[in-house]
Amino acid sequence: SFFFLRWSLTLSPRLECSGMISAHCSLHFPVAGITGVFSLLTAVALARLATRTRKPSYYYLLALTASDIITQVVIVFAGFLLQGAVLARQVPQAVVRTANILEFAANHASVWIAILLTVDRYSALCHPLHHRAASSPGRTRRAIAAVLSAALLTGIPFYWWLDVWRDADPPSTMDEVLKWAHCLTVYFIPCGVFLVTNSAIIHRLRRTGQPRVGKSTAILLGVTTLFTLLWAPRVSVMLYHMYVAPVHRDWRVHLALDVANMVAMLNTAVNFGLYCFVSKTFRATVRQVIHDAYLPCTLASQPKGMAVKLVMEPSGLPKGAEV
Repeated sequence: SFFFLRWSLTLSPRLECSGMISAHCSLHFPVAGITGVFSLLTAVALARLATRTRKPSYYYLLALTASDIITQVVIVFAGFLLQGAVLARQVPQAVVRTANILEFAANHASVWIAILLTVDRYSALCHPLHHRAASSPGRTRRAIAAVLSAALLTGIPFYWWLDVWRDADPPSTMDEVLKWAHCLTVYFIPCGVFLVTNSAIIHRLRRTGQPRVGKSTAILLGVTTLFTLLWAPRVSVMLYHMYVAPVHRDWRVHLALDVANMVAMLNTAVNFGLYCFVSKTFRATVRQVIHDAYLPCTLASQPKGMAVKLVMEPSGLPKGAEV
């Protein structure tokens, strides 16, 4: 999950002067709020499942969701709320560039953890004996830690990332290198890995004649397919902006970038729907998380005696039955 909302929230002078700022912000606040709620709910549910089952796939999905949450916090809070709503002025450039490092590092981590999940599913289906011998929660956590460390290192060069509103015309060599590095790191190379491994998984399933696809494999195929589709517009607009029409010269490119970023932002919310659709266990865990969050609020709103009675005598138990 994959957002880079700062591009969308940095308004061009044309938009600010034409009165489109209110519509612009009203489009992004609901999207940011929806994806944030779904990300937190997904993270809590996956944390429970990972602790309960100790399956590598849940650890990978949890790390992926956590990376998305970090990206959202950096972009929405540091890039918009703090700079625009709280300070109402430009923050120091060093702060913005440091936020760039965290933003790109979290984004790289999210994508490459999805690759770990893909490789894990490929190993489980195509080399089951090796997977059973090598798979363990400790090994999974070490793999995730290695990816997070590598993602932080690969985020450092993006300290020099240039906002699309300040791009040179034509773009400098550094700007082209960073943008192509970003496209390769988070889209073209991962999509190549997804294509190869998913094709091998599907071929294996057809050859063995399995009538049904496992839940973990179904989630993997759904996550990678959705990522490929939802991120394609953003990458296309970025390359178009770099070589054809800069954003500050053509408001249509700005609008296309807005739409592409919002589509990419919805990735997390769509993943939540995918998990619920595929996994009955995930649906049950989400219901339990919501119930556990709602129950204290319900008890707090009840009179003191009624709250005690609700705790001591849960509904649905026969009278006199032991709790």
